Amino acid sequence: MSTRTLRAGTVVAVFAVCAAVVSPAADAAPFDLAGWATQGGGTTGGGSAAPVTVTSSSALTSAIRSANPAVIRVSGSIAISGMQKVTSNKTIVGVGSGAAITGGGLTVSGASNVIIRNVNFRNWSDDAINVERSTRVWIDHNSFSNGYDGAVDVKRASDYVTVSWNKFSSHDKTMLLGHSDDNGGEDRGKLRVTYHHNWFAGTNQRHPRVRFGNPVHVYNNYYASVGSYGVASTMEAGVLVEGNYFENTKDPYHRGEGSSPAANLVARNNHFVNSGSGDAGGSVKGIPYSYTLDSASSVKSSVTGGAGTGRI
Repeated sequence: MSTRTLRAGTVVAVFAVCAAVVSPAADAAPFDLAGWATQGGGTTGGGSAAPVTVTSSSALTSAIRSANPAVIRVSGSIAISGMQKVTSNKTIVGVGSGAAITGGGLTVSGASNVIIRNVNFRNWSDDAINVERSTRVWIDHNSFSNGYDGAVDVKRASDYVTVSWNKFSSHDKTMLLGHSDDNGGEDRGKLRVTYHHNWFAGTNQRHPRVRFGNPVHVYNNYYASVGSYGVASTMEAGVLVEGNYFENTKDPYHRGEGSSPAANLVARNNHFVNSGSGDAGGSVKGIPYSYTLDSASSVKSSVTGGAGTGRI
């Protein structure tokens, strides 16, 4: 690691820089786990458990609540109600491009080592995926649209989470990290999340909206015609916004949001097309893991070609 000093606006930002590898051609990059979910022992989900295929809500809820490690294959469209709990050591993966969970959502609560991949989430009545008091969670290659509240919310001292290669569309409140300014006693030192290679297609806000997490890593995402704002760093957070592609996005990132005070945000190597310049400042802790950073100008092509369901 080396220590570098960057200027964010008029504020000097000092942080440790890990060994990032810059790739000029992101479309050849593997869809392997990267980011915070590689830490703390890594995230393997159900591991080598024999896969079970589910086609009904009763079979799905029974499988995800099991006390044993499981690899659960979601086939077809399954309608559920409310928030259904996912226990530890689970892999939930959709079959093909049409696997869907509709009407309700999944809550990873008090669990560890969970993977959710390749599922279309639509018309959820609360959150699509809620992660709370959980660690080592990987949310990858899903598609989210037309829900009520958060698409992917992470809160209540959750830690070591990666959200990657997902597509978000036709939705307002996309991703909340840290639910309350008053929850610092539980959240400080936690809420470390990586968001990379996600596609925000005309969504409105919270991409993500961050409290307390530091460092939170937002890299190589494609922001397309985002309505209200991209990234917001609030309430003691530290967010590194790196190598993203912002297009037709008036407010790509800023500090403070609503009644939450401004926090730290460092921005570097981003690409802007018909977009604002953003508001950055303060310092962010060093990223502890190695990662491949695609050139920002290539991100639109790689993300639109690789994000969402049916790609793995």
